[in-house]
Amino acid sequence: MNFREGDSVMHCTYGLGKIIQMEERTVFGPAILYYAVQIGDMTVWVPADDKLETRLRPPTRVGEFKRLLDILSGPGEPLPTDRHERKELLFGWLKDGRAESLCRVIRSLASFRQLRPLSDNDQNLLKRTQQVLIGEWGYSLSVTPAQAEQEMRLLLAPVSA
Repeated sequence: MNFREGDSVMHCTYGLGKIIQMEERTVFGPAILYYAVQIGDMTVWVPADDKLETRLRPPTRVGEFKRLLDILSGPGEPLPTDRHERKELLFGWLKDGRAESLCRVIRSLASFRQLRPLSDNDQNLLKRTQQVLIGEWGYSLSVTPAQAEQEMRLLLAPVSA
């Protein structure tokens, strides 16, 4: 994956950002390229190593993003009732850094919340994951964050029988 200065990117943890600088740095061992990514008022340095694809990716294209929204309105995957097992599973899903994984985590936690209260960790993960997805949603579909958040709420709303 070759990014350039000025490219919009999705950081796996912090969400939508822009590459503002590229620089070779020596941290541990040989010098490697690092991308400086501006995310809000924070700059994150990301190494261009063999894990780059799980750390940075281009924002999802419009057609693909619209397809992902079906995940939010569909059924959630069952989650373990043990909070430690649940945390491990959800973080495992997020390791690939894909938008599909964000939707999967959000949908599953929203469904789980209908059955049991969310732990503090679950609530924090849900909030952070939603914020990342809303940023990408706004960029990919050219809508405001408020519009993306409203649409997400509608898609996640439980269906009345």
